[in-house]
Amino acid sequence: MVPEGQPAPDFSLPDQHGNPVSLSGLRGKPVLLYFYPRDATPGCTTEACDFRDARADYEAAGAVVLGVSPDTVESHRKFAEKHGLPFTLLADPEKEAIQAFGVWKEKTMYGKTSMGVERTTFLIDRDGVVRRVFPKVKVAGHVAAVLQALKAL
Repeated sequence: MVPEGQPAPDFSLPDQHGNPVSLSGLRGKPVLLYFYPRDATPGCTTEACDFRDARADYEAAGAVVLGVSPDTVESHRKFAEKHGLPFTLLADPEKEAIQAFGVWKEKTMYGKTSMGVERTTFLIDRDGVVRRVFPKVKVAGHVAAVLQALKAL
């Protein structure tokens, strides 16, 4: 996992409209980069809607919110439309950014082991440096904690 104080790995991934977005293209703004397992699952939907509902606070801080999962552009488009998500969702089916940030992990559920995205948020400063890492995110209260860390930048 990319540690705090290190430059964030650059990537270019398509958003929910198929347009390429690169992390380096967002320099000059803080970025909340959150990785989540899958569109339209209960925890991922709650987390996305919590970020949606805090939109005014993040925008007031000048921050850009990016959600990343291994889902497709089409899946992201439907997910964003269904829940009125006003921020960018990035499709990473090849796991380029997911692996670069070190969030592709072995997970165990109901006694079965498999590989998947560990829900993790990175707070990246205006210069592209990771300032905070929130690993193994529990959805309840997470968005408020990230906002508090953003205000401390």
